[in-house]
Amino acid sequence: MATGSNTSKHLKNSTSESSSPSRNKGDQFERRAEQYLLAQGLQLQMRNYLCKLGEIDLIMSVGNTLVFVEVRYRKNNHFGGAAASVTPAKQQKLRRAAHCYLQSKGLNESLQSCRFDLVACEGTDIHWISNAF
Repeated sequence: MATGSNTSKHLKNSTSESSSPSRNKGDQFERRAEQYLLAQGLQLQMRNYLCKLGEIDLIMSVGNTLVFVEVRYRKNNHFGGAAASVTPAKQQKLRRAAHCYLQSKGLNESLQSCRFDLVACEGTDIHWISNAF
């Protein structure tokens, strides 16, 4: 039984250590977006918050406002671009994940000021859309 446990632990570790090229590119653009937002005066609270309802790329703050940031990359805008890829379904998923985050921190969503920002990376350009949805 210990062997099976060690094997699954090893497989889990080796899987998490190896990343796909698209995930590596995603991480690269998330870091770029983070640096951009830090330069704009936002403060980082957390990267890649994950709960059963979804993931939030960056959680930042400005003043007393929590900023939930979705980072999207597209090589070009031939099919609507990065901003257009955040569908209403994706927005709802982000709202639900943000709700989980607030609950995990013991924050009251009716009293905590929040917004959802989008950082759309297209080619080498960065477009920051504050209060995107």
